[in-house]
Amino acid sequence: MTTHTPDLEIRALLPGEQDLFLDYPHPATPGVGLESRRSWAETLAEGHYRPEWSWVARRGGRTVARCAFWGVPDAARPYSLDWFELGRDPDRREVGTALLAAALREVRTAEGARPEYHLFLPPGWREDGGVRAATDDRLAAAYAAGYEPFIERFNYTWTPADGLPARSSRLVFREVDDAAATAVCRAAAEGTLDGYTARDVARHGLDAAARRMVEELAELPSPRDWWRAAYTSGGDLVGLIVPARNPARAVVGFIAVVPAQRGSGYVDDLLAETTAMLAERGAAEIGGDTDLGNRPMAAAFARAGYRNTAIRVVLQ
Repeated sequence: MTTHTPDLEIRALLPGEQDLFLDYPHPATPGVGLESRRSWAETLAEGHYRPEWSWVARRGGRTVARCAFWGVPDAARPYSLDWFELGRDPDRREVGTALLAAALREVRTAEGARPEYHLFLPPGWREDGGVRAATDDRLAAAYAAGYEPFIERFNYTWTPADGLPARSSRLVFREVDDAAATAVCRAAAEGTLDGYTARDVARHGLDAAARRMVEELAELPSPRDWWRAAYTSGGDLVGLIVPARNPARAVVGFIAVVPAQRGSGYVDDLLAETTAMLAERGAAEIGGDTDLGNRPMAAAFARAGYRNTAIRVVLQ
């Protein structure tokens, strides 16, 4: 559908209209969004963007704002909004709001929800005037289009140059089936500091939230037999690790310590084993993330040599 205002045309691309998206005249704001880190055309060719998921606002024959929703290549619907540029015109916030509002009337996730907006930013983004101004523009436009604040996450990166953390000498790791993994996820969801897990528990209850966690982790494009349950030498369950890969790189898919074992520093053992397993399988880079409010996990990443390389602000 095309939306017209007195001087603005807003619509999704049709096949073969890539030039309209690329007609945007402004360079990316360094550090703000994925626009400065990713090629839209290459990502389109890979199937993560689609013409019908890519929208433009045009005025006077030029593209003044644009956005794109990201999804899995074979999926019928996108997962998130991660590309949003609203131009430099004096009314850019209003244009950005109109663009998002029009797109969100048609673009929904597989669950029928509004795709989350994932805005990637550099660490310390609030202290950089240019980054802060560009970020404030995007957030203001998104809020006016109906988005609400959800969470802010630390994104971490590890490479072999950062050094492997010492593997645990007090835990034993064993392969784990879905039933046992679900039981750990259920136990770990109680009192969680993770925003996504807490939201799922609030929406669906503990049992359903745990099942959803296992189902989503199983969808990652890495072998299921990488998953491990962790036990003390006496056989007591400590937690679960999911070394994994996403479409871009190796990742710390999931780490959980069951409530009865919290407070003993086992998160360091679990993260060290996850890192070592992925390194043994050839990972040149490992990504991980945790919520701004999950200080224990953030501290564990730092102790293991992971560097905070980005912040991801998520709106829902």
